[in-house]
Parts: sequence; C-alpha cells; structure tokens
Amino acid sequence: MVHSSLLASSPNMVNEQDIVFEKLAPRTVGRKATITKEELFQATLNLIGPQKSIASLSLREIAREAGIAPNSFYRHFKDIDQLAIELIDQAGIVLRQIIREARMQASLEHSIIRSSVEIFTQQLDVDEGYLGLLLREGYTGSASYKAAVERQLNSFEQELQDDLVRMEKLKGHQIARPDLVAKAITQLVFNMRAKVIDLSIEKRTEIAHQTMLMIRMIIVGARHLEES
Repeated sequence: MVHSSLLASSPNMVNEQDIVFEKLAPRTVGRKATITKEELFQATLNLIGPQKSIASLSLREIAREAGIAPNSFYRHFKDIDQLAIELIDQAGIVLRQIIREARMQASLEHSIIRSSVEIFTQQLDVDEGYLGLLLREGYTGSASYKAAVERQLNSFEQELQDDLVRMEKLKGHQIARPDLVAKAITQLVFNMRAKVIDLSIEKRTEIAHQTMLMIRMIIVGARHLEES
C-alpha cells in the first residue's frame, strides 16, 4: 500500500490514490482480507518441510503460501526472525503439553521414561512440524533460533526435573543433581530423535528401546552417586 507521506501534499490526490487502492484490492485473486498468527505459522510449516530452515524462506514466499499480500505480514510480525522465534516457542508449548499429559497418565508399570520416549517416537509419525522444527532449528538455525530452541529445552528440563524428583520420592529413592540428570535425559532424547527422524518405524522403535536403556543407566548412576 502506498503511504500518504509519499504522495503529493494535495488532499485531492491522496483521496484519488485511496480510491484506486480500494477498487483494485478486491481484484487480487486468492488473497485473504485478514490473517491470523496461527495461519502464518501453518504457512511457514508447510514451506519448510522436513529439511528446510525458516532462515531460507523469504517474506514473499510465506505471504504467498498464506494467501495474503506481503504487507499484511507486518500486522503480526516485524520480520521473519520474529515469526520464527514465536513459532519455536509455540512448538515448545505444544510438545510440552503432549509429554506432560503422557507423564500424568504414566503408572509404575508404564514409567515416565517409557511414556516420554514413546510419545516422542509417535510424534514423529503424526507431527504437524513442531518437533521437526525444534530439532532442525536447534542444529542448523541462526544464533537467535538456536537460543529460542535452547529456552524451550530448558523448559523441558525443568518439568522433567520436577517429575523425576516427585517419582523418585514415591519410590523411596534420591538422585544426585536432578537438574543435571534432567538435562542429560532431555539432550539425549532430542539428539536421538534428530537421528531417527528420517528412519523407518522399525528402526525408530529399536533406537527408542536403546534410548530408554540409556536413560535408565543415567538415573541408576545418579542414585549411586547420591549413596556414595
């Protein structure tokens, strides 16, 4: 849209330009009059797929995918970086909610370890792009994107730490440095998921079992550190 500051000072000319804009806008085929943040997030996820980073997208690509004029993008975000960071935050919130529900349903027979790892594996098959986004931007994104992913991982770690302390108390155990245990488990799970994202379901299941065994080793080791 042409800003009034770029037009001649004549009031009549401004009105003429506004009239022309109002007449032309409805002719733009396929463009939406309004757009939500969620729709822009989804358009971005559609474009990046399993391998592409948000940093490789242009504003025009996102606007085209969302079905809006490029200027409409600025109603919600000042630039692609702001969109990317908010989308990473959204991905973290969605995934934490999924894993939180899995932990709440966990019983002694079906531990929080198994629940968390299995839900991650299942999420790879039904993922709307959120898990892939965190995995990809955490490794290949810009410094600001990596920092945003790191903040989300810190939130995962804090919630896991709280659950570990609670579950260990119920079992009559204590673990040394639950904060480091939670960090080690979170990084292990995300690293393993990054490696299997393109593998078959059978291979994913095999690596999921290996991951659970490694997590148990971490916890058992932490218990012995507390006892020594």
